[in-house]
Amino acid sequence: MIVHSDGVTRTSTLSGALFRRRPPAPLPAWLRSRAMSATKWEYSTVPLLIHATKQILDQWGEDGWELVTVLPNPTGEQHVAYLKRPKG
Repeated sequence: MIVHSDGVTRTSTLSGALFRRRPPAPLPAWLRSRAMSATKWEYSTVPLLIHATKQILDQWGEDGWELVTVLPNPTGEQHVAYLKRPKG
């Protein structure tokens, strides 16, 4: 084992030099709990009528759904809203 002037301890091995370093600091509690309890989602697709788009989205929003995106229907006749909300 060799301690160099930079304070790093190096140990010679057959595969080369090993560097001993401090272990990483633990995650803060708020981040640990957030990582442990990932949100589970449920999804829905809703056809949108051009003349009632706002009313349709407002109603789904009142029920806790969040709009993710709106895409044209493959037939091109109407749009489709993709929504999500937390399960539970």
